[in-house]
Amino acid sequence: MRLADLLREAARRLGDEGQAEAGLLLAHATGRPPAWLWAHGDEPADAAVRDRFEALVARRIAGEPVAYLTGRRGFWRFDLEVSPDTLIPRPETERLVELALERLPPDRPLRLLDLGTGSGAIALALAFERPQAGVVAVERNPAAAALARRNAAALGLAARVEVREGDWFAPVAGERFDLVAGNPPYLGDDDPHLACGDLRFEPHAALASGRDGLDDLRRIVAQAPAHLRPGGWLLVEHGWRQGEAVRALFAAAGFTAVESARDLEDRERVTLGRVG
Repeated sequence: MRLADLLREAARRLGDEGQAEAGLLLAHATGRPPAWLWAHGDEPADAAVRDRFEALVARRIAGEPVAYLTGRRGFWRFDLEVSPDTLIPRPETERLVELALERLPPDRPLRLLDLGTGSGAIALALAFERPQAGVVAVERNPAAAALARRNAAALGLAARVEVREGDWFAPVAGERFDLVAGNPPYLGDDDPHLACGDLRFEPHAALASGRDGLDDLRRIVAQAPAHLRPGGWLLVEHGWRQGEAVRALFAAAGFTAVESARDLEDRERVTLGRVG
């Protein structure tokens, strides 16, 4: 059987996103980049490749996310290592990075904080785009923190991205930053989406936060002013129906210039505000 035949049959079985997903899974099974597969589709697939690929396709049909099957996910300008210990980086979070960069001058030293860094996606994107910035990335899951360190090292950013383990602001007690960013848990504990799609396989503690999904956001927004320099910014990602509630938290904490920005689907997704 040719590689092209394997791809075609798997794409049929995988459904709507079958073509793209089959390409990623076969690339992983062969150890080749996806572009190589399209140029070498007439080559025969040996038995070992067929077996590895079939196992991956079966797991995907059972619902496992492609990112966890391959151990990789594209984010910003990078290809990051991911695992079931971390959330899968998503385009909505790239919007948070864009908004943060708009508020970070490129020509002076900065201190930045990424809360709940997971794979390190936000911290690494900010460090890459602002070469004079030093970034502290906080993560309470030791396995996720170790993965973030590996991503920082792989991208040559370990010297400027320091991963600390602990709960939200605890590892940075007494420190202040020019900008604090984070994508905390924001689903309610009984949100039906937790039983759907990729979310079934992602770490529950990184997704859900109390009855209304706002428990961690309340803590972060209330504590952030003590960790921001005058004029510093806080940016948080949240659920698309939570904009009004999160803006109220910002206002209660004394933030100014509070607004909620919309994602690619025109839904309120990131709220931000400034201190001082």
